[in-house]
Amino acid sequence: MRSSLRTRRAPQHRRTTAKFAAACVAGALALTVTACGGDDSGDKDGGDKDGGKESAAAVQLPKLDGQTVSVAAVWGGSERKVFLKVLDEFEKRTGAKVTFVPAQDPIISFLESKVAGGQPPDVAMLPQVGAIEQAVENKWAKPVGPEAQKQLDKNYSQGWQDLGAVDDKQYGVYFKAANKSLIWYNTQVFDNAGAKAPKTWADFMKTAQTVYDSGVPPISVAGADGWTLTDWFENIYLSQAGPEKYDDLAEHEIKWTDPSVKEALTTLGEVFGKKGFVAGGADGALQTEFPASVKQTFTGGDQPKAGMVFEGDMVSLPISETKAEIGTDAKVFPFPAVGNESPAVVGGDAAVALKDSKGAQALLTFLASPDSAKIWAEAGGFVSPNKSLDLAAYPNDVQRGIAKALIAAGDDIRYDMSDQAPQAFGGTPGKGEWKALQDFLKNPKDVEGTQKALETAAAKAYKD
Repeated sequence: MRSSLRTRRAPQHRRTTAKFAAACVAGALALTVTACGGDDSGDKDGGDKDGGKESAAAVQLPKLDGQTVSVAAVWGGSERKVFLKVLDEFEKRTGAKVTFVPAQDPIISFLESKVAGGQPPDVAMLPQVGAIEQAVENKWAKPVGPEAQKQLDKNYSQGWQDLGAVDDKQYGVYFKAANKSLIWYNTQVFDNAGAKAPKTWADFMKTAQTVYDSGVPPISVAGADGWTLTDWFENIYLSQAGPEKYDDLAEHEIKWTDPSVKEALTTLGEVFGKKGFVAGGADGALQTEFPASVKQTFTGGDQPKAGMVFEGDMVSLPISETKAEIGTDAKVFPFPAVGNESPAVVGGDAAVALKDSKGAQALLTFLASPDSAKIWAEAGGFVSPNKSLDLAAYPNDVQRGIAKALIAAGDDIRYDMSDQAPQAFGGTPGKGEWKALQDFLKNPKDVEGTQKALETAAAKAYKD
């Protein structure tokens, strides 16, 4: 166990998520019934109506003509395309030349090679809390400068600031957030099957059976991307075991051989092990990457490859690349309650400076402003923790409602468990938790073996 983790990381994000869960559930349920209207964008949760316009004039960026700023991120496909638009705007405002550096998971290993070669990027987009801590421990990360801090103080709740802090010093600017407790469904499939959005796990299994009986596999699983499987587990575990055990497991203060883990894996196995429930079966799912898992749910007319797909608000971006319309053809409901309450798990990507350069600090300042967030928000597939971003920037009521719930949560955040872990365990393709859960997808009856594999990997990673 990394004993420094609990004392080094600020405590706000460990608080009970009851408030956040209630906000997310209420917001997401509204999407499937009446949807949040655009008029809501002027309320206290989303900032004032002209928040984005007012903030634009307030963001002062230096002139950087002739300077080059490099940014490393693991984003690919449609996510990279939109982020490049954000970087293009930074270039226009500063005169700097921005170079995007494609990174691979785990990004800490990628950065290690860059640092060793004397070519670290100016800024890295880190997708795990643990990665920020490792960057600080390795003495790569540079503290946030005063101008970026002003934007953080103005635009971010303390909880999101704390997620980017180590030893009470600010390093990370959370640019992109994710509500990872959502299930998206094909409305035509549900209508044809006579299915309804469920609230509890028992109802979810009944809904899945109803969809299956109509001739459509009920659930699309992106098994090729191990991070989606960790999100499945985390949502079940948080709802079933509760927030205190969730925090203990995240810190490895209890072992993965704990009975609570057995119970959660058994519950997850009800989905993975039910014949015909997973589109393409385990073999097909293990070859399906996240974008494809979404698109196969919303293409194919009334006979798509699946009726539902689990993942966060980022699902909307692959949907936008199909003919399906969010809010009509594609709707969303909160991850069903396994225990007393529906879970509420969040994730995010933070910008961290790796060089003491004027350009790096200017980019952090820009990314902490609503100006940058507005660009990606308008494109979809994105939720910002920036409370000053005008909710009207989001392209539809579904995204607007998800964002509103996230902002309304304030400091009550429960962060993605695997993203808190050392990357060797929680964020490395083909290893650790990703590999153990992919093996579990293939053989969901082997709960005990999966627990042993998880604990062996966790014990080594936390010790290291």
